[in-house]
Amino acid sequence: MDLQRSEDTEEQIEQPEHIQEQDIRISPAEEMPVDGPREEESEQLFLPWDRFSAWLHCICVVGFDLELGQAVEVIYPHHAKLTEKEYFSCACPTTGILAISWHVFPISSLVIGCLGDTQFCFRFRQAASRRSSLGCFWDHFDRDAPVCLKKDLGHFYGYVYFRQVRDKSLKRGYFQKSLVLISKLPYVTFFHSLLKLIAPEYFEKQEPCLEAACNDIDRWPMPCPGKILTLPIMGVVMKLRIPTCSDKPGTSQLVQTTMSDSLVSIVLPTIHEVDLFRCFYPVFFHIQMLWELVLLGEAIVVMAPSPAESSDTVLALVSCIAPLRYCSDFRPYFTIHDSEFKEYTTRTQAPPSVILGVTNPFFAKTLQHWPHIIRIGDMKQTGIYLTVKKLKNLKTLDSKPGVYSAYKTFLNKDEDIIKQLQKGVQQKRPSAAQNAILRRYFLELTQSFIIPLERYVASLMPLQKSICPWKSPPQLKHFVQEEFMKTLEKAGPQLTSRLKGDWIGLYRQFLKSPNFDSWFRSRRKEMMQKLEALHLEALCDEDLQLRIQKHTEVETVDLVLKLKDKLMQAQREQLPVRAGTMTKLQAHIESVILSLPDDLQGILQKPATP
Repeated sequence: MDLQRSEDTEEQIEQPEHIQEQDIRISPAEEMPVDGPREEESEQLFLPWDRFSAWLHCICVVGFDLELGQAVEVIYPHHAKLTEKEYFSCACPTTGILAISWHVFPISSLVIGCLGDTQFCFRFRQAASRRSSLGCFWDHFDRDAPVCLKKDLGHFYGYVYFRQVRDKSLKRGYFQKSLVLISKLPYVTFFHSLLKLIAPEYFEKQEPCLEAACNDIDRWPMPCPGKILTLPIMGVVMKLRIPTCSDKPGTSQLVQTTMSDSLVSIVLPTIHEVDLFRCFYPVFFHIQMLWELVLLGEAIVVMAPSPAESSDTVLALVSCIAPLRYCSDFRPYFTIHDSEFKEYTTRTQAPPSVILGVTNPFFAKTLQHWPHIIRIGDMKQTGIYLTVKKLKNLKTLDSKPGVYSAYKTFLNKDEDIIKQLQKGVQQKRPSAAQNAILRRYFLELTQSFIIPLERYVASLMPLQKSICPWKSPPQLKHFVQEEFMKTLEKAGPQLTSRLKGDWIGLYRQFLKSPNFDSWFRSRRKEMMQKLEALHLEALCDEDLQLRIQKHTEVETVDLVLKLKDKLMQAQREQLPVRAGTMTKLQAHIESVILSLPDDLQGILQKPATP
């Protein structure tokens, strides 16, 4: 008997629902319930602040002092920690100014005249040494989330509510303060909505209000995908649903209010989606080119007049290739104090695969060598920028809004979507309707592109009849680029998309990109887990008592140890086995142990350490 573990790879990506494989093959996307701990049992194991930690790492208050500059005044809960690298992830850590401080005060030409409240977000690397105390629970709650909503393993998000108002009692003449939510969850819309409730109260009532809000959050249920969550906060009740990976792409299961919801004040239709049309409106003649640039992982810089417009535009770019996950780095609001500043702005090498959102005019000169520059004017204006401008025409400080790039698209321009959006503008179609049209367009374009890849990768799975319980699971076939290209002649994107152009060239470029590398490793892991799950089920269907009669005592002990190892692997990796499989395997292990002498039973019945 030769039982082996599958190798660890990256996290799993969802497959479009309509892709079906022939019955003779194993379908990698087939879903099965996974045995696991019941939620009510795991809930009992949570300690104080565990639920808070599932949603937020901490809340920071950053103020501005004329003599000290910006400084973190409060971190709550008080036991929450940020490592030195996370604190000082800026170019000059010896200044003693926290990296968070540099990100939460807007830097742009509009700041002096910008009074009132501003919201935006930023993203920064977490320390490599950081480990989550909720690892096992995170896996349980995170596994059913869509790839774009899984917790970020290597970064924190900072959601900012900045207030600037005149105050003659202060030397500077202005009150300037930010409330910041630090989280690993990319729930942009949700956290901005949460800040609108907490921040104004905090600015009025100070720290006791913040403590009350944190205590409310620590009583929330875990962020479990697929469930309707009711979240009380500061005397208000929010109601929302976190999507699941099994939701049909492009649809949202709206949360409905009921008669029993008399206390519900806010119902969120989405927790993460930004308004694509509002973000792309200034450059919507170029949306197809922008889609290609993001798909291929090209280096893009967004120069905007404010952090709000910068961060929204970067997040819109990242989400335009959904349901594919954008796998390169992206910074919704990037400053000269980021630790990656030198790494990303050096002229001695090609710009990395990253999307940067910037506001400081200094970047107009520093990043003018980048291949793709999007300059966004004030989104409150109604101007639309029609032409793609050559990079050589980019002036350093006074460039007009537009797209600066020498990129030539692989696909022919889709005039229909442009006309449809233009007609909507002329007819004053609601922004929500325009946003839905644009989101559907991007989804269909991405699906048309990815379906041939999904179909080819599914063909790499072995036949189900090749699985033998007493041999290692069969290996996947290798991805052969030219073999895949041949499949495009009869089963390419032309089956689902009306767009013409050099699809072959687009695929060849995509196969070199970080997005493909991460996508394929995720799909490979998913298929290997499916093979391990089917192998486990085949073992459970065997008559083990009959088999051990033909083997020695030593071989039987070896069988028990390997079955225990398979059981732990299935639990650790959340293998997609049928309901009851784990229980059945445990029963098999126990019956085999009982067939052994008493001394061996005592040794083998000791619980294994995962």
